[in-house]
Amino acid sequence: MKGIILAGGTGTRLFPITKGISKQLMPVYDKPMIYYPLSVLMLAGIKDILLITMAKDLASFESLFGDGSELGIKINYAIQEVPLGVADAFIIGEKFIGKNNVCLILGDNIFYGEGFTNILKNSKIRTEKEKLATVFGYYVDSPEKYGIVEFDNNKKAINIEEKPKKPKSNFAVPGLYFYPNSVVEIAKKTSPSSRGEIEITDINLEYLRQKKLHVEVLGRSFAWLDTGSPKALIEASNFIYTIEKRQGLKIGCVEEVAYLKKYINKGKLLKIANKNSDYGKYLIKLLK
Repeated sequence: MKGIILAGGTGTRLFPITKGISKQLMPVYDKPMIYYPLSVLMLAGIKDILLITMAKDLASFESLFGDGSELGIKINYAIQEVPLGVADAFIIGEKFIGKNNVCLILGDNIFYGEGFTNILKNSKIRTEKEKLATVFGYYVDSPEKYGIVEFDNNKKAINIEEKPKKPKSNFAVPGLYFYPNSVVEIAKKTSPSSRGEIEITDINLEYLRQKKLHVEVLGRSFAWLDTGSPKALIEASNFIYTIEKRQGLKIGCVEEVAYLKKYINKGKLLKIANKNSDYGKYLIKLLK
């Protein structure tokens, strides 16, 4: 399975902060925002990744990650010239995906919760063995702001509606999706919405119509953070700070994930660590 991080967009809700920097390169407490979605793909065992961004931000991402070899993974890059929707990522990444299945994550989404690695593993297996798409359901207080899953009495998904005026449930679909290879052709055949975008909700509805969509509900022990506004960015940073301070363990630390999954060895981790920062000292502590 291959992975895609969609890190495009102009970050208008964060203006004027994003005039000079990509939203996904802004810090969420102690690391760049993009570390969090990248760590999710790595935890899922995905090592071949396409990072889609805007032309003006490409050099910054390349400076941060290079080809990914420092983390024991492979990172390719592609440009989204015009923001044409989340599902446009599959059209942009068609050659990269090839005949593989794919996991897409949005570059401004943060996930945290006990057992999340196993959920990722099972979602990947489900896609590879059963050819089912997997999306997630997360309970929110303002469902009219999101794509919302409607369930029947047996808790089976029966509909997904984008930003409904009268939501049928409170379960939003976060920006993490597992799809079989057929998603590329589905995306190519999907007509743009009234706002000129290829909507990810339309992709999910097609799999639902085909009875090939699994909705995994994330329970109360999980946190899903969208960092698209100044307030949300502060809240996310405070959340990460609180958890890391209490536990002494980091969230979204890509170097730690690479080391624990044996993508890199002790020597490479030591080379990465910058001893002048608390972050670097944490990486060195892992070796002990």
